Amino acid sequence: MASETKPLRIIPLGGVGEIGKNMYVFEYGDDIVVIDCGLMFPDEEMFGIDLVIPDVTYLKERRANVRAFLITHAHEDHVGGLPYILPEFPGVPVYASTLARGLLGNKIKEHRLHNNELRPLNPGDEVQIGPFTVIPFRIGHSIPDAMGIALRTPVGIVVHTGDFKFDHTPVDGKLSDFHILARLGEEGVICLLSDSTRAENPGYTPSERTVGDAFREIMEPLEGRVIVATFASNIARVQQVLDAAASFGRKTAVIGRSMEQNFRIATDLGYLKYDPAMIVAKDRINEPGNSKLVIATTGAQGEPMAGLARMANRDHRFVEIQPGDTVIVSASPIPGNEEYVSRTIDNLFKAGANVFYHTIKRAHVSGHASQEELKLMLGLTKPRYFIPMHGEFRMQVQHGRLAVETGVDPGNVFIIENGTPIEIFDDGSGRRGQPVTAGYVFVDGLSVGEVGEIVLRDRKALANDGMFMIVVTVDKQTGDIVGRPEIITRGFVKGNEQDPLIPGAIERVMSSIANPGNHISEIALLKVQIKDGVSRYLYEQTKRRPMVFPVVVEV
Repeated sequence: MASETKPLRIIPLGGVGEIGKNMYVFEYGDDIVVIDCGLMFPDEEMFGIDLVIPDVTYLKERRANVRAFLITHAHEDHVGGLPYILPEFPGVPVYASTLARGLLGNKIKEHRLHNNELRPLNPGDEVQIGPFTVIPFRIGHSIPDAMGIALRTPVGIVVHTGDFKFDHTPVDGKLSDFHILARLGEEGVICLLSDSTRAENPGYTPSERTVGDAFREIMEPLEGRVIVATFASNIARVQQVLDAAASFGRKTAVIGRSMEQNFRIATDLGYLKYDPAMIVAKDRINEPGNSKLVIATTGAQGEPMAGLARMANRDHRFVEIQPGDTVIVSASPIPGNEEYVSRTIDNLFKAGANVFYHTIKRAHVSGHASQEELKLMLGLTKPRYFIPMHGEFRMQVQHGRLAVETGVDPGNVFIIENGTPIEIFDDGSGRRGQPVTAGYVFVDGLSVGEVGEIVLRDRKALANDGMFMIVVTVDKQTGDIVGRPEIITRGFVKGNEQDPLIPGAIERVMSSIANPGNHISEIALLKVQIKDGVSRYLYEQTKRRPMVFPVVVEV
């Protein structure tokens, strides 16, 4: 039986049952801290949507209780939601590591946000926020300064791993804080929330250092230019590009807005080390003498507007792919992006380049832990309760099974969906709470949350079946049709008079609204009659359902 005292409530508002928009709420009494505030990129069903962020209705209703946002690392799926969500929480500070603050400062400046202080949070610190003692610890990942966060709470210690892997030979030489995890485990961890991205993969995730070896192996025999595409945030990968280039006496150029920006910030903060004489400005790439250049660029996911896709389409301002160029795509396609990536690789081959990509040569490793590392995390922390996070549902289930193998009671493994609270009481009992509001908020251009499911459904219908607009002019006094109805169609049929559908549709419009009687016509009723009649006619003729828009003009 759960104790009657107030519980610690752990509520994922994003990041479980999906990859992306990570956001976890920790609530005790009247105090709330939030770990991460990410975004997700839209899938192909979300027509016209730029980004997806978590629904923070629950937090807005408790605005006065939100004490801090704590950031594990600066990847978009962990910080990308901040510019859209922070305006709702003026005055609430954001705690982050040195590099994350550098990258976030830029983002916050771009969005003109001035009401949220960026405060330092680095491994080894302990910060008191209300009833929570925040203990960040270093962890390996594909961006420097990645941290997990432990919270000492009135009901016990909770460990949130962030995105992690145990890399024993990290490029920056900074090892994971095993001793802190072991110490917390000895003290007693009431609940562990752990990264499930690679819970289906047996064994260990290879060290980031293996990528540098692959770069050298590929570059050594080459005469021409080498173009390496990777994530702009993967500073360790960029460092390895610089190192591999330098070992063969090659100069390096950095291209792509986000890549250049992150390169500058990481250099200023001391996260990138290189000889400035070996860096070539992007506008000097085509000068004679730069035939053996290494070019680091964005677009490893085939994004249409990013550097690599533009080079592949011969649409790049500074780089045109030439025969003899070698391209290394240093990333695995994110699920849903496979088609974009394949198209970009095809276009690079067509332009005469030789391409090394994920199925040909492993010039990429994941930043996420595989099964043996996940078991090690469970073994070090020895949690009573376990919540697998950061993964699709099947990954969470697999991770839950690993937890049971390492000794967690099966009844204490909570595989949950966004919005499901887990409540832990000070007598050590835990349970699921009543679900709270959680879901998708769509960002479309400048509008946040204005595009909902209904608009998306309409966009989908327009994309699949097109539209059919009928403009009818009626006499205001009698309701009789004046002249001939006009028809405009898009994405359905050509819509000119020669199309056999059009005369039939006009006839159906006439019969739908004929004989309204002697009373004055009701516009709304006319529109419904036209829409129903024409929709039925078009379905009978074509078995398709375009969106039918009746426009009635009174004269």
